[in-house]
Amino acid sequence: MQSVAGKETVPFLWRHGILDDGTEVEQLSLQNGPGRELIRINNVVSVFEPDVQPYSLHSNHINGPIPSALVYHPEQLLKAYEFVPVGRARVAGRPAQQIRIVSRDNTRFSYQLWLDEETGMLLKLNMLDLQGALLEQIQVTAYTINPEPSEYFSRINPGSLPKPMAMGGQQTREHNWDIGFLPLGMREIKQDTRRLALTGQVVEYKLLTDGLVDVSVYVQPAEDAIGGDIALRNELSTFLTLTDGKAQVTVVGEIPLQTAKAIATSLGPKVVD
Repeated sequence: MQSVAGKETVPFLWRHGILDDGTEVEQLSLQNGPGRELIRINNVVSVFEPDVQPYSLHSNHINGPIPSALVYHPEQLLKAYEFVPVGRARVAGRPAQQIRIVSRDNTRFSYQLWLDEETGMLLKLNMLDLQGALLEQIQVTAYTINPEPSEYFSRINPGSLPKPMAMGGQQTREHNWDIGFLPLGMREIKQDTRRLALTGQVVEYKLLTDGLVDVSVYVQPAEDAIGGDIALRNELSTFLTLTDGKAQVTVVGEIPLQTAKAIATSLGPKVVD
């Protein structure tokens, strides 16, 4: 179950299992509205949602409400965050250990999580802003471990699932700008050139991540800019647009406004060794 402050709670069903032949299977299903379902068989995730042709992608994890790094690779977060034990609690009727996750350089929101004492499964996760106010909560309401995978997986015919999409291998031109400031533990994982759906404008794009938070940075020439500077929060995400000199920079992500501004104002010419 996922809830954002001031918004309707969203329930999910999540199943995971290992079949007799060693195949790893996983399902994530949105329980409200028309529904959205993701099915993973080993490293292929198939997506089914209303009014969209089903498709599959290569991935070792389903992208759900719980960040995959917390479930599978929490050690990768240690550079960016400090994990602080708090004490015992009880969640969904099960004994749990509470842990605080705090940004080491105070540039990102903090988290509280509760782990099942017996299995280590994440039972509850709160995201808090810099003042400690609740932004988002994810909570397990029912948790069952069975000796055999759910019967649901026996009804899936892998041959009937969409074939994985072929990802384009074309090279994009190198950007002539770099980001001078990155929060501790955050790194660039992607760059390309995109055309914005709403305006048709071509912008240069970089994707940053620390494992818990993704941040998108868009840059275009100032003469192509539409509108002036913008700074707003939409639910969890900050949206910041600044125009300075020859470029307009837009930063979008679940980060504090001051961190988005520090990233946006740190852009400079690419340094060639």
